[in-house]
Amino acid sequence: MHSLLEAVLSVGRELDLGQVLHRIVEAAVVLADAEYGALGVLDDRQRIARFLPVGIPDESARRIGPYPSGHGILGELIRHPRPLRLRDLAEHPASYGFPANHPPMRTFLGVPVRVRDQVFGNLYLTEKRGGAEFDADDEAVLTTLAVAAGVAIDNARMYHESRRREQWLEASGEITRTLLSGEAAGAVLSLVARHGLEAAQADSACVLLPCDGGGAEDALRVEVAEGAEADRLAGATVPVRTSLAGAAAAEGAPRAVPDIRTAEEGYAFPGLDTPHGPVVAVPMPSSSPGLTGALRLARHAGGPPFDAADVKLLASFAGQAALALEVARHRAEAEQLALLQDRDRIARDLHDLAIQRLFATGMTLQSAGRLIDRPEAAERVSHAVDDLDQTIKIIRSTIFGLRAQEGPGSGQSLRHQLTAAVNAGAQSLGFAPSLTLDGRIDTDVPRPLGDHLLAVLGEALSNAARHAGAGRVDVAVTVADEVVLTVADDGVGIGSAPHTSGLVNMRARTEQVGGSLAVEPSRKDGTGTRVTWRAPLPPG
Repeated sequence: MHSLLEAVLSVGRELDLGQVLHRIVEAAVVLADAEYGALGVLDDRQRIARFLPVGIPDESARRIGPYPSGHGILGELIRHPRPLRLRDLAEHPASYGFPANHPPMRTFLGVPVRVRDQVFGNLYLTEKRGGAEFDADDEAVLTTLAVAAGVAIDNARMYHESRRREQWLEASGEITRTLLSGEAAGAVLSLVARHGLEAAQADSACVLLPCDGGGAEDALRVEVAEGAEADRLAGATVPVRTSLAGAAAAEGAPRAVPDIRTAEEGYAFPGLDTPHGPVVAVPMPSSSPGLTGALRLARHAGGPPFDAADVKLLASFAGQAALALEVARHRAEAEQLALLQDRDRIARDLHDLAIQRLFATGMTLQSAGRLIDRPEAAERVSHAVDDLDQTIKIIRSTIFGLRAQEGPGSGQSLRHQLTAAVNAGAQSLGFAPSLTLDGRIDTDVPRPLGDHLLAVLGEALSNAARHAGAGRVDVAVTVADEVVLTVADDGVGIGSAPHTSGLVNMRARTEQVGGSLAVEPSRKDGTGTRVTWRAPLPPG
């Protein structure tokens, strides 16, 4: 009794589950004076998921091979969870021998270990020392120890689960704080994967989102990956219909398998140095249709499967992470809307105040010019009026730019593409050309005509860089009843040089749109070149 009490106290001191299980087996071996002992932990399918032996050296265990999974005498105790005491293992009908290199064993005693009326596993002892048999006293002591072990295991599991919950809550809090601080979504997704990897003690973590241009029925793409072989996994795609992550995203429910390689619905990434075995995938829902992704965690082949507690905590964590991402997305949309409203207000003020006052000033100067007798003074007033007209055009161009949409894909608007083309031309010219945009460029110019316009602009800038030797290039695009592109430089001029392939291409595009092309000197002395390309707008 004294030894039993010592064993119970020893087992109950530990809170680490692995240490508790090991102490249980050691205490059982000492109490029953057995040579060998083991604890088999059962999984949901009532098979041995974890086997902890005592008494067999590590080298001998390696020679024996894989641990038992629950056949023979061990399976008998699993099927009938009650104490089993045998004088000779070989005499039992369920016995079918031992694998090669296994030490001889004759006597046997086994008892189930229950945690809250559920069979957690079985405690096995073999070979009572001195050649004796296990008796009723040994069975009673081992049964009592199994009851104490169940309590200790339950305490350790509750402590372990509380620690895991604490880790998940800390991870969720950090993700929320990071999002609210304005961090980019990609960095937050990496944080989600990294915290999931650490808290679930997995070997690999991936966040998968729907592929661009594909619906939920197509494929998911690994947006970020953490852990083993993350470089290989990043950017990989998995089919939605035949993958665990796809099933979780489509059904909106967690999915877990003990071995992805043999699962009916489980895509195993090919070419990994260490293949994945246990895998769990949980959905990352979104209020926007077609945007549901998944968080996928994996352990190396042969690792312990994810239990129900892992899946539950991971699903809660992924849901909180997805909610934080959703809040951040809505906040970004609200900020974008506020920015567009502010830009619209600035554009309205420029139109209603600045342009109107400039226009009135110009009309006043025009009226006053007719009353001036000195020709040089009248010419200066006329130049001032022209400058005001040009300023009005620049402001109108700015207004159209301010009112252009800047949502997703706005970088592909014609106004932005024209700006990008001029900036690209600056690299070959060695200086930045000036650019003036006037009219409803983004709304009135159809896509095919815009492609021709960009191509002609590129050719004109390329010719200026290769042949003109210019120190200044002015680009102007005006959209009214037609599209007019003007590219003027202060270079050597075109002279009588033969037409280059660039001019030939520009004339070909002019014919395709039914427009006109003029190439002429930009100065009175015949120097410089001005390319004027006109194209009619389609009706309607």
